[in-house]
Amino acid sequence: MKTENLIAIEEICTHHNIEFSFIRSLQEMGLIEVFTKEESSFVEHDQLPVLEKYIEFHYRLDINLEGIEVINHLLGQISSLQKEVNSLKNKLHFYETL
Repeated sequence: MKTENLIAIEEICTHHNIEFSFIRSLQEMGLIEVFTKEESSFVEHDQLPVLEKYIEFHYRLDINLEGIEVINHLLGQISSLQKEVNSLKNKLHFYETL
């Protein structure tokens, strides 16, 4: 793992004016992955949009951690169903062109 792909949690907390305990709770629930290096905590750069979505849910929409977990699960199911629909559309299109 390259350090340039990591963002310090301290910077995220300062930028978004949130508590470190919120990010730790997300990690404990398995919603994000936190890395520790030299006594500092980091998240990978590609996790930042997801983390910011959770911050929005919690701090602006006042959704608790359990609600965020449910929303995350439902969004995953929607994504899976969308992929399945696209696959079925492609198969249908194939048979329509025969």
